[in-house]
Formats: sequence, C-alpha cells, structure tokens
Amino acid sequence: MSEGSAAAFGILLVDDEPAWLRSMSLALERSAGLRHVVTCQDPRKVMEILAGDDIAVVLLDLTMPHLSGEDLLPRITTEHPDVAVIVVSGLNQVETAVRCMRLGAFDYHVKTEEEDRLIAGVLRALRMQELQRENVEVATRLLSGELRHPEAFEGIVTQDSTMRTLFAYVEAVARSPQPLLVTGESGVGKELVARAAHRLSGCAGKLVAVNVAGLDDAVFADTLFGHVRGAFTGADQPRRGMVEEAENGTLFLDEIGDLSIPSQVKLLRFLQEGEFFPLGADRPRKVRARVIAATHQDLAAKEQAGAFRRDLYYRLRTHRVRVPPLRERKDDIPLLLEHFLEEAARSLGKKRPTPPRQLAQLLQTHDFPGNVRELRAMVFDAVSLHKDRVLSMDAFLEAIGRAGEPPPGEAASDRNPFAGAERLPTFDEALELLVREAMTRAGGNQTLAARLIGISQPALSKRLKAYRR
Repeated sequence: MSEGSAAAFGILLVDDEPAWLRSMSLALERSAGLRHVVTCQDPRKVMEILAGDDIAVVLLDLTMPHLSGEDLLPRITTEHPDVAVIVVSGLNQVETAVRCMRLGAFDYHVKTEEEDRLIAGVLRALRMQELQRENVEVATRLLSGELRHPEAFEGIVTQDSTMRTLFAYVEAVARSPQPLLVTGESGVGKELVARAAHRLSGCAGKLVAVNVAGLDDAVFADTLFGHVRGAFTGADQPRRGMVEEAENGTLFLDEIGDLSIPSQVKLLRFLQEGEFFPLGADRPRKVRARVIAATHQDLAAKEQAGAFRRDLYYRLRTHRVRVPPLRERKDDIPLLLEHFLEEAARSLGKKRPTPPRQLAQLLQTHDFPGNVRELRAMVFDAVSLHKDRVLSMDAFLEAIGRAGEPPPGEAASDRNPFAGAERLPTFDEALELLVREAMTRAGGNQTLAARLIGISQPALSKRLKAYRR
C-alpha cells in the first residue's frame, strides 16, 4: 500500500483486551505502514464509529462483554456492506469460522497465529477495498465524461473524444498506488500523460523520469537503486538511486519494453514488496513510490515470446491506457498547428506567422509516423525559415515528401505503383487517377491538390473540366 492509500483507508480494531489493541496497532504501523488505525474496547460503540469515520476494514473479536462479535457481525455487513470484516478469535473452531463467513465475514483468523499472517490478511482486505473503490470511480468518471481537474491535462492539445475518455480514466486511477502502463507509438505524448497522472495523484514527492532503454543490468540497478560505498571499484561515496529520489512521489520508467530479464526481476521485487537492495548492500530498503511505465512495444507479444516476464507484465498493467496515434485523431492537427506556431514563434523570438488556409488540409493528408513530435518538428523548421507575413508551405511539402520516400537501397520497382500490373494504364489514364487521388486527399481543394502533384491550379482545373465531359 502506498502512503496515500494508507491514509485513505481506516482500520478499526474491536477487542476488550487493551494489550492486544496496542500490540496490533503497533504491528500494523511497523510492518505495513498503516497509521490510520482506530481502536475500540466497547463493541456497543462500533456502529457509531463506522458512521463517523472512513473505515475500510474491521478486525472483530468474537468474545466480548455486552455485545458479542457474532451478534455485531451481521449488523456491520448489513448497514456497511462496503466494509470488510476480519473475525479474530481466540479459538480455532471450524464451525464458528464457517458460521462467520456465512454472516458476511471477509476472513477468519486465530489470535495464536503468527502476526504476519493476520497482517497479510488485512492487506488483502485493503487491496480488495481499493479495487472496489477504483472500479466505482472509473465507471462514474467514464459514464459522466466530465473532468474534475482539466488543468492537469493542459499540456496535451486535443479535442478528440477518445483522448477525453483517456483523460477521464487517468483522473479516476491517478490516486491508486498500483502501477499505470501507458502504451502508444513514439511521439504520441506518453510522458505528458504520465505527468498528468502524477499531478493528479496527490503525492507529496516529485516525478522522477528514467529512460531504461539501452541500460544493461548493472547500470539499471545502479541507476534505480543506487549503491553503498565500496560496492565496486570507484564507488568512493554512496549514491541514492532514482527510486529513493521518487520517494512518496512517482517513478516514471520510459521504454520499459527494452528492459532485460535480470532487470525485470529486480523491478518486480520492488513492485511486489516495496523494497530493494542498493548495489553492495546486505539489507533491503523500503520506499513508497508509485510506478508509471511507458512503452511503444507490444508487451503482450513480448510476453508470449518469452522476452518479458509474465508476472511483471500483469503487475504493470493493473491500470493501462493507450494513447492513439495522430493519424487516428486528425481533427487535432489544426489545433496542434496553431499551438506549435505560437510555441515556435515564442521560442525563436519571431512574430507568429499566418499559416495558409490550405496548410491544415495538407497536413491532414499525411499519416505522421512520428506523430505529434513529427508535426512539432515540421512547424519549428518552417518557422525558423520564415521571412514573409504568410508562412510558406514549401518546408511542409518537402518534409511530407521526404516522409513518403522509401528507405535507402530499396529498389525502384518495389515502390512503382504499376510494377506487377497485368495491364499498364495509358498516360492519360494514369494522369487521371493521379489527379483524382490528389483531389480526394485535398478534400476537394484544387489549390492544395495542385501543390500535392506539382502542377499549377489552372492546369489542374483544366484537367478536371476535361474529365467531366
């Protein structure tokens, strides 16, 4: 459980033995970091406490004066069905345990059991409560479609409905201590989504970003977990790792799909236990940090191929979002164009140029394999070359042309649209097909279509009139 989760979920201990209440309160705080613990010696006050405090789990003794736990149990489960009740008895009786489970108890433990088993049971109950609340929150946000904190996403320029749904989901799971997996092609803005999730998380710590691509096992361990003095040759001073830097905050691991199997094992231990070993250390350290991972790779396919651990994959994808590529939200291109024009002019110290009316249409004909990052680079390049009041389209046409070129060394016949055709079209037929395709891509705009195929607008207009005869 994270610090935020521990604060959000209250635990009520009900027992007439003060010594047990004290020892269990200390054990929950010491072993599990659970500090929101309420104790009650009088079972007659339990319903009043539940009505006034945010209690998620009740540890209920069965044998108490005035009101037995077995009589109190059905009242709690009926009036507070969202509260998990763990029965704690001094007797190991199967019949009593079965009866309590039928009355709605979440679990049954004997006081003489090892303390760790009872604490593990409390953590299981808290995890269930956490998932239930998250499911309700996600369903509510997605159905309403409203954002409570739209300012968290101000760095993402969009009017796309899919992106709005993504925002609602991120807002709903932002406070969860469980990992969030952000997938999508390179350049779609995965780190912006991670930053928005951190901003909404309420975490007191900072967001620490680490790109794990290309890190071998030793470098990964040192980067994430640090080292103690003398851990290896040259380690004259201890070094804090990124995990400790992100304490009580968010650790953003970019390109998680490139992580080696040995490094995956180390990361899995941290996710499961909340602890790690700095290089050269013989004792583990505990740190609470929410993990957000991002990748452009298909982790499911890598897991099937044995290149990514199944247990880590399912651990990371507790919450997951896919950021759609720019070609799936082309209505955002005019907005992004205006945004990047402002940003480029400000960054380059120039007056914002006026884009031609056909520019947005031209850009919408391009698939943008580099996504938003590619569009931004195009705009910055064009603005850096800009001299007149109206922005020239030449830089964009050149960039789009280069993007459509085949890789170096590819044979010309491989990219010839007529290669392998059973019958070659005549010159006039081929030209008509080219003109009609240009008009389709330009959305019927003759000026833009003429630019796409490198002829003048009057020449294109003359061709179109001839085709209508």
